[in-house]
Amino acid sequence: MTETGPIVVFANFLSDLAVDLNEGQILTQWAQQAPRKAWLLRPGDMFVTPVPLSREFLRYVYDLTGVPPESVAVIEVPPAGPVPLARAVREAGLVEHVRTLAGDRGAALLPTALDASAIAFARDIGVAVHPYPTVEAAEAALRMTMLLNTKTGFRETAGRLGMRLPAGRMCRRPETEGVARELLRDHECVVVKPDRSAGGHGMRFVSRDDLRGGASMPLDTVGGPDGLWVVEERLDVAESVSIQLEVAASGTRALFSGAMRTVQGAFTGYASPLPPSCAHVAEELEEWGTALGRHLAGHGYAGPFGLDGLVDADGVAYASESNIRRTATTTPHTMVTRLTAGSAEPHPAWSVAKGWTRSPMDFDGALARLRASRLAFDPDRGEGVVLYADAPPDGRSWRYAVIAGSAGDVEEQEDALAEVFEFEGG
Repeated sequence: MTETGPIVVFANFLSDLAVDLNEGQILTQWAQQAPRKAWLLRPGDMFVTPVPLSREFLRYVYDLTGVPPESVAVIEVPPAGPVPLARAVREAGLVEHVRTLAGDRGAALLPTALDASAIAFARDIGVAVHPYPTVEAAEAALRMTMLLNTKTGFRETAGRLGMRLPAGRMCRRPETEGVARELLRDHECVVVKPDRSAGGHGMRFVSRDDLRGGASMPLDTVGGPDGLWVVEERLDVAESVSIQLEVAASGTRALFSGAMRTVQGAFTGYASPLPPSCAHVAEELEEWGTALGRHLAGHGYAGPFGLDGLVDADGVAYASESNIRRTATTTPHTMVTRLTAGSAEPHPAWSVAKGWTRSPMDFDGALARLRASRLAFDPDRGEGVVLYADAPPDGRSWRYAVIAGSAGDVEEQEDALAEVFEFEGG
């Protein structure tokens, strides 16, 4: 995030940008990650969050970033069910409070997802939408933003831009089983994905054996009775990769790339840079991402976006989807860059992941373990473990980041953390 006037960090994880709002349970679950947005705060900024942040976590963030606690405002919005954050702010009677805090200082809203409700909220409080010059400019980008956060919109656009795609077809929900059966004539297994989904939600893998003997193919309810779906061949995947880029006035630039950690297609973590086994696809990923960035810029979009891909066992890369929003890695990367500014290693290796402890801990207890084991992030060395998302509600499912000089050092510290925290399976 470039230096600018005051920012209203708006953690609108409950958004219809990637998933329908009636998928309330998964959206509420994703919203638990909102505390990580505290790493974006600078003096004068505001943070509108749908979940509370512990005082211990905020003190930890402020200590590492050097932000005076009294210089920022954190507005915790009471739960209002699976509704957009802007609506929850209105229902809590907090709009005027946010408007007053934003004042006339040239503030801008920084939403996690650029959607219609975030744009309307920016109008309500009288601010622009970062990084757009006006609310109207942000609104003009909304149609393309919504389209390219869908699987069908991406396939159509990526094909026209010359990206290599897995063999597949787009169809309506009632047609998915028939399309799957057709593709299974040529492929051992297919991937069935709802049009509007993120993090692997609603995705399933179907093999020839699954549909033998007239067996049916049940699908998740996501998307409704007539929603769009994509059915693709399941590649023999060696690595799931992504490149994160940014569209700015000066053009599209690549920010970072890495390998995604997945379980049955669901995102569980990330490691940057790309591992040596697939470093050869970096140039192609950047070419595809830059082409997509030019397309987005031509339709008024500005800001970060991600392009996901798959590398098969033969080392061939395929584009799989785009995420035209702040992704699960955008804020951690900003945090890593911020915490290592001025350190000896200007481009450190890093990872984000999640581990489950055998017994619950509070934030101070977890931090004490890190410090006692000398794994806690050390600003002087520019490396270590960061508890970047506050204590989880269950006290056991801890999200963490590891920053080190090399991928090997990151892996070594993750192994040590698993032992110190007594992660299940560690």
